[in-house]
Amino acid sequence: MTAPLLLTLASLLPDRALSAAAATQTPSPSDSPQPTPAPSGSPMTVDDVQRSVEQSASTGLDFLTGTGLRVAFIILAAVVITFVARRLIRRFARSIAEGHSKRERNQSSGSSRSHAGAVDAAARTRRAQRSTTVGSLLQSIAAIVIWLLTTLMVLTELGFDLAPILASAGIAGIALGFGAQTLVKDYLAGFFIVIEDQFGIGDDIDVGEAIGTVEEVGLRTTKIRSLDGTLWHVRNGEILRVGNYSQGFGNALLDLPFPYDADEETVTTVITDSADALRQIPRYAEAMSEAPTIMGVQEISGEAITIRVTIKTEPGQQFAVSRAFRGEFKQQMARHGLTVPWSQAVIRTMPDPQTASRRGSERAAAAQRSDDEETTT
Repeated sequence: MTAPLLLTLASLLPDRALSAAAATQTPSPSDSPQPTPAPSGSPMTVDDVQRSVEQSASTGLDFLTGTGLRVAFIILAAVVITFVARRLIRRFARSIAEGHSKRERNQSSGSSRSHAGAVDAAARTRRAQRSTTVGSLLQSIAAIVIWLLTTLMVLTELGFDLAPILASAGIAGIALGFGAQTLVKDYLAGFFIVIEDQFGIGDDIDVGEAIGTVEEVGLRTTKIRSLDGTLWHVRNGEILRVGNYSQGFGNALLDLPFPYDADEETVTTVITDSADALRQIPRYAEAMSEAPTIMGVQEISGEAITIRVTIKTEPGQQFAVSRAFRGEFKQQMARHGLTVPWSQAVIRTMPDPQTASRRGSERAAAAQRSDDEETTT
């Protein structure tokens, strides 16, 4: 039964494998003398087939126990490292969100009783988005680096010469580094903007020339909608400073004019009544975190004494509270019978030369007629 099986295996093997196997069986000069090989035209014997099969099996076993085992170990190590890296990155992103959450709870517990111990839904959603963005970006970078190194190591084990490829990649990397350093700068700046939570969608910010509401935060650019409707596309690498009006709390800064004869009690009464009237409106009652703080006399001019007042508000609500408080302040001033002197200016315009000459001629003619009438009389 062995001979028919070996003949069947020989028929399945390719000619190149058989010739390679036969070549490996060529005796060396140091070996014992072997029988003279059969002519090339003679049929293959059972012994030749058996030797070819044994040589092929030995070659495959050497590959599996050598190169194949090393390749399998490299791939398995890459899978394990990728899994561990993803776990660490998810934990890192979660720690960023939780750390910011603790800071917000501490700020809210000290600022207003209604927000103490609770986290705003919008802030929670924003933290989740930031955590997802940071985690996905880091996971993508880690996966690319790990599997790129794994591919290079596997190709090396398989016997490929990677020197030309690495040399070309090095030259391309240098050229790309010189040509795309601005792009890399933008991406790095956007990455740290997202990690540090410098601003997010819906925040009112000031980045220099562009002031408005953030509509989109990307890793390369940020879109800001200004008050007049202009949509600014700002590269993250160009953002050197950021003024965020929507983080933590707001502060409405008011300079209120009073007449010289208004005493301290009257000033306090007008400001307190204005704040109490504003709190009757639910929208502004929720926006005002604390009662107004009277800072003192800010300026003395020829018309009035300016008193500076600050009101602590919810993030981003300081501008609306300032406008509403000024309107209520005007009404309270009228109710208390207080007025502020105002300056008056008289503006005179020079007449047109042609009109002036015509009016002069008419006046001269009228004077001449008056003289003629007096002479006749």
